[in-house]
Amino acid sequence: MQLRDWPEDERPREKLLALGPPRLSDAELLALFLGSGPRGMSAVDLGRRLLEQCGGLRALLDRAPADLARLPGLGPARASALAGALELGTRHLAQGLARGAALTEPGLAGDYLARPPAGPALRGLRLPVPGHPAPGDRLRGTVPRHPDGAEVHPREVVQRCLAHHAAAVIIGHNHPSGSAEPSAADRAVTARLKQALALVEVRLLDHFIIGDGPPCSMARLGAL
Repeated sequence: MQLRDWPEDERPREKLLALGPPRLSDAELLALFLGSGPRGMSAVDLGRRLLEQCGGLRALLDRAPADLARLPGLGPARASALAGALELGTRHLAQGLARGAALTEPGLAGDYLARPPAGPALRGLRLPVPGHPAPGDRLRGTVPRHPDGAEVHPREVVQRCLAHHAAAVIIGHNHPSGSAEPSAADRAVTARLKQALALVEVRLLDHFIIGDGPPCSMARLGAL
């Protein structure tokens, strides 16, 4: 059965307009961009198959556009639509931060930092005035021996902060395993970064560990 033959309140587009995007499943949201599935399969069915094949939404959308295009049922046009939609969301959030809105709680910064690229990486928010972010800055990371971390040498973070006249910084790095539980290495590098930045009068406000769920705030854990 094609989507047009479904009851109106079950079609993704009509459901979104009536109830809002949060009420749609991952597969239904994907169906909005897929439009249709291959013969004998609806767009929602195709969305489900892609999620199962890739191991979930995050793993699917972390793929490079060229890799997405090679997945069965996608191709260049649909892969480009998905990658473009993801980039629009990222830019929307970045522009909201660039307007100077204050970060009133850790979750706001965590939400912005919560989508590093696939693989170990670290991102940062420079704050010219504490609480008011400038656009995010991706820092070059080196992958340590620990499989769940992405370490950046403190001197690199210090150099970026000085170059951009930051008064404070918030950083976040992802765990490719999907677990946001801080490791001993995460706690150690947080302490090293805090000490190094304090020498140049830059405050480390938070360090987020990013997995598949909500980011973990080291500040909330009392590590800062």
